[in-house]
Amino acid sequence: MRWLLALLLVLVVLTGLLALFSAWVARRVQQAFPPAQWLEVDGERIHYRSLGEGPAIVLVHGLGGQMKNFEYLPLAQLAQRYRLLLLDRPGSGLSPRKDEGNAALAAQARLVAGFIRALRLPRPPLLVGHSLGGAIALGVALQDPDCIAGLALIAPLTHHIDTVPPPFRALAIRSPGWRRFFAHVFAVPLGMLASRRTLAFIFAPEAAPADFPLRGGALLGLRPAAYLGAAADLLAVEDDLPAQQARYGELRLPVAMLYGEGDQVLDWRAQGEALKARLPQLQLTVVAGGHMLPVTQGEATAAWLDGVAQQVLA
Repeated sequence: MRWLLALLLVLVVLTGLLALFSAWVARRVQQAFPPAQWLEVDGERIHYRSLGEGPAIVLVHGLGGQMKNFEYLPLAQLAQRYRLLLLDRPGSGLSPRKDEGNAALAAQARLVAGFIRALRLPRPPLLVGHSLGGAIALGVALQDPDCIAGLALIAPLTHHIDTVPPPFRALAIRSPGWRRFFAHVFAVPLGMLASRRTLAFIFAPEAAPADFPLRGGALLGLRPAAYLGAAADLLAVEDDLPAQQARYGELRLPVAMLYGEGDQVLDWRAQGEALKARLPQLQLTVVAGGHMLPVTQGEATAAWLDGVAQQVLA
């Protein structure tokens, strides 16, 4: 009996130490990324960055990401022709999520549309969505097509997939209580241990740049809040995407898509060609590369985006 009590005491102490370590790492990470601008939309505080003047382009990041994923695009060059608006979705980056119900795809699309309308832009912008951001951008086009001029989708999630990709399986904890426990105790240390393997998978067949933790903002994922936000996003996709994809035939806006043929996270045929079969107007461009084209091929991705913007925003 004594050994059992001793074991329980050790587990309690270890759990406490891991929770303290996670909180300390989260504070250090938060301090390394000072905020830019804030805008409140439907009770959610959205962190965003605005660069340049001219026709607007709004960029929405993917699962577990944030606006700094777009830092490898030649933003200063694009900002000479366009107003660039990069945002952290609620629950990601520096944007807190007040209500976990807002992780639903329809709710996230409503928030992005609300963000666009709150900016009072002189004309509708081009909406860019990477990965999960692509699913959300499609949701905006279905819910509020008048608030945007068209879509530019980069390696987008468009259709439901049966299996969760390996790096994201730790997010798929369905019990809210266990999810919070895992977030505050294990998510940060395990995330640190698995970071190289995770990045290798997400970027494959290309390599993650050495400065991605800071320049690309990957360190922001090492916080309990970031884990909880990404987990809620993942579970919402499982619940909501099938209903959304059934409506794609309703879309009338211009849609362009860029995919890497070697993408290990999402298959370009199951996601890109499947959407093209529903949308005759979709312009699908497939290049050699992986899932993180805005990072690994920043110049080429920006050139593609500029071409789309010239067509849509002319």
